[in-house]
Amino acid sequence: MAHVTPLKNTRRKPNVAFQRNEMNVILDVYGRLVMAGQAKDYAIGIHKDQAVFAIFRRHAETPNWTIVKTPALARMQGAYAVLGAQGQILKRGRELEQVLSVFETRKFEIVR
Repeated sequence: MAHVTPLKNTRRKPNVAFQRNEMNVILDVYGRLVMAGQAKDYAIGIHKDQAVFAIFRRHAETPNWTIVKTPALARMQGAYAVLGAQGQILKRGRELEQVLSVFETRKFEIVR
C-alpha cells in the first residue's frame, strides 16, 4: 500500500493591491502632476507583501516618486509611504490622504 501524505493548506495569501478608493485618490494626485508637467507615465506593482504605484517623469527612467502600501507596517509606522527618486522616505503614515499631502505642500523641481 502506497503512503499518502496529507495535503497541506495550499491556499496562497493574496497579493497586496490598492483598493478602488485608494486608486481614485492616487490617480487624482497623478493627474495634477501630469497637468503641472511633472509626470508623464506611471506603473503599478502588485507583490506578495506590498503594492507600488511609481510615477515617472519620462518613460525610460527610474520613478521620481513611489507610493507604497505595506499592510505589515500598519501598526508601526503606517501602511503608506511616499518615496523620492533615490528611495528616501518623503512621508509615511496610516492614512493615504495624509501621506499624499506631501505633493500639495511642496513644489517639486526635477534636478538634472
